[in-house]
Amino acid sequence: MRSLLKICCAVLLTAFVIASCSKSTDPADVDIFAGTFKGSVAYTDSGTNIQQDNGSVFVTKVGTQYNFKFSDNIPALTGVEFEKKDDNTMVNIGANGTGLITINKDKLVIGFTRDGKTWTANCNR
Repeated sequence: MRSLLKICCAVLLTAFVIASCSKSTDPADVDIFAGTFKGSVAYTDSGTNIQQDNGSVFVTKVGTQYNFKFSDNIPALTGVEFEKKDDNTMVNIGANGTGLITINKDKLVIGFTRDGKTWTANCNR
């Protein structure tokens, strides 16, 4: 009986995540989000410089925490927290990095630095 309940919960969670992936869903409007944005991506670190005009970023969000998984062997940018200020403004909170990240249902722009590493992206969905 417990395994049936676990399976039902897993199916409901999966359905919720898939529904949140709609291209018309704005990440700021939901607590759980997953979506892929495509466009130019880049990463720099001491001695490493990766740049790709046809890259992608897979974005996941749970609560106020975002994770950005880049294509082209660019390390993931994880644990970025935002606070919603109004319908169109998300502000990075915490001291784990500096820069600008804007995201909505259509566009992702990243210019973010953490621990001497820099991630950039200009992508559309």
